[in-house]
Amino acid sequence: MPIKRAIVWTIFWVSSSFIFNVLIYFYWDTWFPESTLTNWDAALAYFTGYIIEKSLSIDNLFVFLYIFTFFKIKSHAQRKILNYGILGVIILRGIFIVIGVNMIREFEWVLYIFGLILIYTGYTMAFGKEKEIHPEKNVLLKMFKKIMPLKTEFDGEKFFTKENGKLFATPMVVILIIVESTDLVFAIDSIPAIFAITTDPFIIMTSNLMAVIGLRSLYFVLEKIQSAFIYVKYGVGIVLAFVGLKMLLGYFDEHIDTLISLYIILTILSTSVIFSIVASKHKKENK
Repeated sequence: MPIKRAIVWTIFWVSSSFIFNVLIYFYWDTWFPESTLTNWDAALAYFTGYIIEKSLSIDNLFVFLYIFTFFKIKSHAQRKILNYGILGVIILRGIFIVIGVNMIREFEWVLYIFGLILIYTGYTMAFGKEKEIHPEKNVLLKMFKKIMPLKTEFDGEKFFTKENGKLFATPMVVILIIVESTDLVFAIDSIPAIFAITTDPFIIMTSNLMAVIGLRSLYFVLEKIQSAFIYVKYGVGIVLAFVGLKMLLGYFDEHIDTLISLYIILTILSTSVIFSIVASKHKKENK
């Protein structure tokens, strides 16, 4: 996707998310008259959840970019894998949201486990070692190899190809499996984060969906400007740790207001972006 077109579509999807936020503010009590949330609380919870999930989605896209670079996948083939990858993100997040909501309804203490997971994930994301890709160690890929033989050569953008009447999977399938398994890891990390903001199923589902729905166009924007966001992952990691801490404070009957949480999250992310831009500019000047 050309960069100008990608930017236009990214602006469209982000704007659509904000418009939906406005609709929640004006029509929440009409849509859900039985809800204990006010229109303001519902709109604020949606927006905060959207910012968190969008940040995590961006980090997910950087991993996609790393995978495509590792396998030297051309842009036109990346589009095809992205379509399935983003569909996988939506399906997996939907499944984890349904499971999470039901678990919390039955066992409220699960929230504190989510909090510990987020603190650990945030720490490893911000200060842990960069994980290397080892396709041969991927569990899903090992299982798939037992079912179907793999070819080492690409056949255009095909996922499967026939040779001497026998069906083979191409490297496109290998990459898709790695992308989908990455989606699984990110779904486990990202879904607990939204529960620190709200446990309302509608807000959780819609904030996640709107954060994910425009990822394909956003990917092609990030592909061009990735060097300008080298510190964003640190910001996302710190946000995760903060959200996890917010969850754990509930155990001691201490609560951080959602509006204050939003200010803190936006400040952390904005700071990481500013540092990234300054570092990128400094690097170019020294070349």
